[in-house]
Amino acid sequence: MAPTIPNREPSFHNQHGTQATSADGEAPGENGGEEAAAARKRVVDVTKLGALERHVFIERLITKIEEDNLRLLTKFKERIDRMTLLLGPPGCGKTTLLKALSGKLDQSLKVTGEITYNGYKFNEFIPQKTSAYISQYDQHISEMTVRETLDFSARCQGIGDRADIMEEICRKEKQAGIIPEPDIDTYIKVVSEKDQEQYWQHHEVPYTFVSVDKFVNLFHKFHVGQKLTEEPSIPPTKAETDKKALSFDVYPSRWELFKACMDREWLLMKRNSFVHVSKSSQSIPRVPNIKQNYNPATWMLDITSPSSQALLGLDFASLYQESHLFKENEELVNKLRTPPEGSEELQFSTRFPQNGWQQFKACLWKQSLSYWRSPSYNLARFAFVTVCSLIFGALLWRKGKKIENEQDILDILRSVFIFMQFTGIGNCSSVLPFVAAERIVVYRERFAGMYSSWAYSLAQVIIEIPYIFLQAALFLAFTYPAIDLYWSVSKVFWYFYSMFCLLLCYNYMGLLLVSLTPSFQLASIFASIFYNITNLFSGYVIPGP
Repeated sequence: MAPTIPNREPSFHNQHGTQATSADGEAPGENGGEEAAAARKRVVDVTKLGALERHVFIERLITKIEEDNLRLLTKFKERIDRMTLLLGPPGCGKTTLLKALSGKLDQSLKVTGEITYNGYKFNEFIPQKTSAYISQYDQHISEMTVRETLDFSARCQGIGDRADIMEEICRKEKQAGIIPEPDIDTYIKVVSEKDQEQYWQHHEVPYTFVSVDKFVNLFHKFHVGQKLTEEPSIPPTKAETDKKALSFDVYPSRWELFKACMDREWLLMKRNSFVHVSKSSQSIPRVPNIKQNYNPATWMLDITSPSSQALLGLDFASLYQESHLFKENEELVNKLRTPPEGSEELQFSTRFPQNGWQQFKACLWKQSLSYWRSPSYNLARFAFVTVCSLIFGALLWRKGKKIENEQDILDILRSVFIFMQFTGIGNCSSVLPFVAAERIVVYRERFAGMYSSWAYSLAQVIIEIPYIFLQAALFLAFTYPAIDLYWSVSKVFWYFYSMFCLLLCYNYMGLLLVSLTPSFQLASIFASIFYNITNLFSGYVIPGP
């Protein structure tokens, strides 16, 4: 039996089962249609699949990629129904070209001529709202699931989270007796967590997954330009030893996968020049067919390598510019660069789809999810404050009842100051890597025009307040009774207020340093300087010479 993955919206229930189809089953049309196909399927427990069944699982996942693809737009407008595969060795300008087309013109990039969209220049509309460049290393907030990330994007675009639509889909699935595929939902949850290796569901049974970075190595070789002769092979490490482990091999690129990726158009580049641009289904004159079971990407780089061109005495870039394919593409470019008759400039009444208040609410919702699901950040600082408060209270036990002169008061104040500084430094140091990890995502979303800088910054400032409030409350609850200071509303308030404001100051300084510096390491250096300045000029009386 071999599991199959239908193209269906995942659900958050029944995370053990999957549908299995007989490997030797006949096609539905040959044996009773859909009823016979349904009869050959059964629900199996994915945790009990053997190594061979896992092998078949990933094989079918790759070979049936064309059937699993869901086409959302078909012949929407003239030539939109196409996909171009861009290939080339490292450093030939693939990424630079794609970034330039999406409006990200690098300062070091020398541009000759003009870049237009349907005849309109960059300054006539906002290219970020019509095109985007998404890197293969593209990241999103690791604490948010894929569905929540899409909901956040929908909120920023004014669409809403579509929760009612999802509930309606789930309701109709139950009425029709459709069994959702839990393994798809498990995969989505795991790959939505950056570098997550284990996933716990409500039965507390761990599943070991191969990192998504290893799986997309199948595509790295097409985009980054690494050596295509290397074939990744990752053996199942726990498949035979742990029945609860779910692992799979990453296999070399198959022809079916490559065909699915370039079934529209393909663009072959070498350094600073185009070698070939055409439809993948076209037959190139005097070019033999690719050998059976030969890696297509390796074949392309082999025939266009400098050694092959030197052996043949040919320059494929020059030959392409003299061919009829180049002339046809030039005619197509000239046709597309001319605005159609009666068309108008693409303009937007506002820079952002939503007003400032809606942007702030969406960013605050996103920050609340991110902070709530970050125990390594929040629980760590809560535990740190709790332990330090207990130690501080033990050191100054009942000192409030033993005040006999001014020196005793100053001793308590010095101890409180040192403790506050120590706790503030811990907060600032912990917030630096947490905020720096989100900066790449923020840059991408801001460039796409999802929200303004102040909306995100204000949400980031507001979300820190309840966590800092709880830290200050823990400090007050442990230290004030232990020191046994004078009990009054005003004194307790000012004791709490001073700690609350100092922790906010340190946290906000960490946010500021990450925003002003290009890297986390540089922000840490400036944070160390800030620590020394606050220690020297905040509380100590420096005697004169």
